Amino acid sequence: MGEGFQPKTPRELEAVVKWAAAEQVPLEVIGSGSKRKWGRQVQSAHTLRVDGISGIIDYEPDELVITLKAGTPIQEVQALLAQHNQELPFEPMNLSGILDTPETAGTIGGVLATNLSGPRRLKAGAARDHVLGLKAVSGRGEIFKAGGRVVKNVTGYDLSRGFCSSWGTLAVATSFSIKVLPRAAGELTFALLGLTPQQAADAMSQAMGSSAEVSSAAYLPKGLSTLTQEHALTLLRLEGIPVSVDYRLNKLRSLLNQFTQQETFESAHSQQIWADIRDITVFAGSTNPLWKLSVAPTQGHKIIAEMEKQFALKYQMDWAGGLIWLEMLSGEVHDVPLRQLIADYGGGHATLVRAGAEQRASIDVFQPQSEALMALSRRLKAQFDPHSVLNPGRMYASI
Repeated sequence: MGEGFQPKTPRELEAVVKWAAAEQVPLEVIGSGSKRKWGRQVQSAHTLRVDGISGIIDYEPDELVITLKAGTPIQEVQALLAQHNQELPFEPMNLSGILDTPETAGTIGGVLATNLSGPRRLKAGAARDHVLGLKAVSGRGEIFKAGGRVVKNVTGYDLSRGFCSSWGTLAVATSFSIKVLPRAAGELTFALLGLTPQQAADAMSQAMGSSAEVSSAAYLPKGLSTLTQEHALTLLRLEGIPVSVDYRLNKLRSLLNQFTQQETFESAHSQQIWADIRDITVFAGSTNPLWKLSVAPTQGHKIIAEMEKQFALKYQMDWAGGLIWLEMLSGEVHDVPLRQLIADYGGGHATLVRAGAEQRASIDVFQPQSEALMALSRRLKAQFDPHSVLNPGRMYASI
């Protein structure tokens, strides 16, 4: 066998993995390679691409379920759903701008293996919450199936969800059944101008705890982009039928009337704002280290305040303050003080999304696990991939 494999069918994929397991030869597993610069580099002489296993298997718009092969381009999936006024509710990110990859790259398998979810995660849930079932090949070279293709079938549900966030280290998926939803009939963004990060955290908390059914909440500091040249913006997205959106907008105006500088962005403008937040376009075109922080929403602004005392940085807050994208302008990763701050403020996760190859090789790219959790991860890896042939070291050096 050569240095690169690109199977076209699940059986061909099974044969490649079975060979690798028998010979104990590690494989770098990728879709189209759009996320290779995120995470640790896999030390492997062989690359296994699954974007050759592509296409729609079954799609019934009335049932709100689509079954498709893992290598199907995400843009192709989104275009098909749009024809029927439907969408992937978890808003998969397009990382081409920050990772310097082709804009059209990315597969549905890569999206689910990394569990990438956009601003609507607050209301719709993460990518993993929409996976009904999957078929995959384990590191043993065995084809298996988990879950089903209808919403009521929950057999193997945990296994389907477990595949998400595994970064191709447990199994190589060949197909998925995914829940989809109708696109919202209307959209509007309610903005509060000039708030401090702490005020924004309080406002977002109030909005998310209200009956206004806010689907996304974000904070953009002053000067971050052309949109925030003059004011920091606290953004609250409302979606649904227009009469409902208007009613809920009035609720928010009343609830947050202590903040007098208010503005609304409608329809296409609102959609573009949230697309830019989703794809973190303000960090595109740079090579500085970029972190993804998952913290308690009430603690995010405190972590930012402490970090700004020590380092030059650029940041954006999403998920009502629970998700922080943070760029280190010095070019250094500063992983130790950053993770210590997160621990001091209630805990969370810090994942290095973008950095040079040497930096990614020298630190823990993903949040270090406790000894007990690492032992569990090793046991899970041993069960699905006993010879460690699938993306060894992709997430952690020891597995």
